[in-house]
Amino acid sequence: MARIPAALSLTTEELDELMTSSWNMRIATVGPGQRLNVTPLWFAWAGGRVYFYCRGQKIANLRRNPECTVLVDRNERFPELVGAMFQGRATVLENAEQENADPHLEEVRWQMGTKYAGGHGEPQSAEPVRYPQTASGRSARWVVFQPDRLITWDNHKLPARQAR
Repeated sequence: MARIPAALSLTTEELDELMTSSWNMRIATVGPGQRLNVTPLWFAWAGGRVYFYCRGQKIANLRRNPECTVLVDRNERFPELVGAMFQGRATVLENAEQENADPHLEEVRWQMGTKYAGGHGEPQSAEPVRYPQTASGRSARWVVFQPDRLITWDNHKLPARQAR
């Protein structure tokens, strides 16, 4: 597979900006029968990890196989694409004890609460808001995704094409 040129990679600051300002990520998990399941989710970024709260099939998939891929990107046109693809392992926080033991989860709750206050499409809240979710039922859980491979790109950094 051809590699993305290093010159197109995001800097640490650019990655942090992408991860803290983007609304949606997509996660690919392995579902029943080894089918891939790709789902958009709200998320937060803290301590070099991706955090999200979800339920249902995603949690079942991650409990069975924690290996997954996360994609965060923006823009539609090729010359404007910016993104980060992470490959790694997810950990489902199964109860309040595991939630309380995570060093970044409280920061994540404030980050997500403020970012998503008012619902999708609304501006971020000017006042801090705490995302109150916690483990509940059989499958509503916080998940911590620890990447072990990262590929980033910013197509704005592509050399200008010569007119023919």
